Amino acid sequence: MKKNGKEIKLLESKLNIIKEVDKKAGDIEFLLELLELEDDEKSFEELNEKLKEFDEYLEEMTITTLLNGKYDNCDAILSIHAGAGGTEAQDWASMLFRMYFRFCENNGYQLKELDRVEGEEAGIKSVTFMVSGDKPFGYLKAETGVHRLVRISPFDSNKRRHTSFASLEVMPEIEDDEEIVINPDDVRVDTYRSSGAGGQHINKTDSAIRITHFPSGIVVTCQNERSQIQNREMAFKVLKSKLAVLKEEEQQKNLQDIKGDIKKIEWGSQIRSYVFCPYTMVKDHRTGFETSNVTLVMDGDIKPFILDYLKKSL
Repeated sequence: MKKNGKEIKLLESKLNIIKEVDKKAGDIEFLLELLELEDDEKSFEELNEKLKEFDEYLEEMTITTLLNGKYDNCDAILSIHAGAGGTEAQDWASMLFRMYFRFCENNGYQLKELDRVEGEEAGIKSVTFMVSGDKPFGYLKAETGVHRLVRISPFDSNKRRHTSFASLEVMPEIEDDEEIVINPDDVRVDTYRSSGAGGQHINKTDSAIRITHFPSGIVVTCQNERSQIQNREMAFKVLKSKLAVLKEEEQQKNLQDIKGDIKKIEWGSQIRSYVFCPYTMVKDHRTGFETSNVTLVMDGDIKPFILDYLKKSL
């Protein structure tokens, strides 16, 4: 049977894991032999460091192996929505988008923006984007929920401390799921003029697409593709992903298995807090995992949070 590109990449990924384990084990074996010949402190410290790295790598690969859910291998579609609070919340939404953009850059994922609604003064009201690579939905589903920011607002002339919220929804990209069928009579497709980037053509034609699915109440928009046909195709793909998530939620009482429990975007519903003032800390309220290096996290270093959550939930 001929394998498709995604299956080939999955097999290549597994082969690379085996090669990396073999390489790390070889480095440790070499240091052990070196210590037998010459028992010096520098080699001993290097061995301890290699053993620590090897242990962390094996733990991550164990988690990767356990990511065998129905959609874990799928690409992920993420939507960030600013909470109440106007410009401050919209700026926070754009900061989160940058964080995930950097995460993708740092970990070999490809990010493609699908739709964006800009804020009136700064930031973004919402943005939808797709992440492709090695098990992106399996990993990024851990990020579903409300993210809370505490900082001195750059938009407040009195330099007061503000709390802002933004929600993140993570869905699998559904390619060939025959169980998800969209009845043409159940949807309304509207076209409108794109407000996003894309050059003169995209801004002067009604190329953006809005799909309303009546049975579920889901509304999907897409405006960043080059043509109305491509926007329509992508919007239906996002709708299908949202319907797949709803189907999983109906079949499984534990909502966090696929989509997580996205609550109202306000106090008491956040999964993680990012505190810039009066101290610096990022804390996951589900697992207790935290770090004081806010700058590193905002530059995309969120993998420790993801791995800790998956380790405790799988």
